[in-house]
Amino acid sequence: MAIADLRREYNLTGLRRRDLEADPIAQFKKWFEQAAGVRASGRLRKFGIKLYKKLLLASGAEPLDLTAMTLATVDSHGHPSARVVLLKGVDERGFVFFTNYESRKGQELAGNPRAALVFYWSNQERQVCIAGEISQLPPAESDAYFHSRPRGSQEAAWASPQSTVIPDRAALEEKWRQIEARYAGKEVPRPPFWGGYRLWPARIEFWQGRPNRLHDRFRYTRQPDNTWRIERLSP
Repeated sequence: MAIADLRREYNLTGLRRRDLEADPIAQFKKWFEQAAGVRASGRLRKFGIKLYKKLLLASGAEPLDLTAMTLATVDSHGHPSARVVLLKGVDERGFVFFTNYESRKGQELAGNPRAALVFYWSNQERQVCIAGEISQLPPAESDAYFHSRPRGSQEAAWASPQSTVIPDRAALEEKWRQIEARYAGKEVPRPPFWGGYRLWPARIEFWQGRPNRLHDRFRYTRQPDNTWRIERLSP
């Protein structure tokens, strides 16, 4: 079958203006909880989600990684890059993730502290697109998260010079063993080149798949007084 012939119809539900929260962070949390199965609105929706999950399990499909989000950045020449990172927190201050500050994304964010995020939850037929400004988390917040990670992940942060060329896998694993030995029996400190970022959203879009590609799409735009304007967009 040709790639162009692969199609999917979206039939699960719709999205109406009156369904939306006034604040997009509250709306995001509601959708996140629904994707996680914490809550669902409407009897038919609950049945549809339950059936979909059963079909996924029967097919042997991997469970959906709800926190996975595409992070898009731009370098000093205007060339875009994108990769998947994991959401580690969200509140009225924005969306949080962690990485190596010296990685490609870290360097691009240092030069242009603006980025975009995209979540896609296939079991809900939904995506959320977010754009805004990026800032580093205070060191204390990065420290707190770093020390909550598994020890192997802490050691890997030291061992991996992210985005740089290395000769082979063996060199990476040898570096990891050296770090493991260095901190044996001791607390692993957070590397100074590793920590968190927060994206302060200026725009958030909510997309709900609908039949015949007539999707529902709403955009929240932050206003100068930090209120939000909500508009329906053509799909």
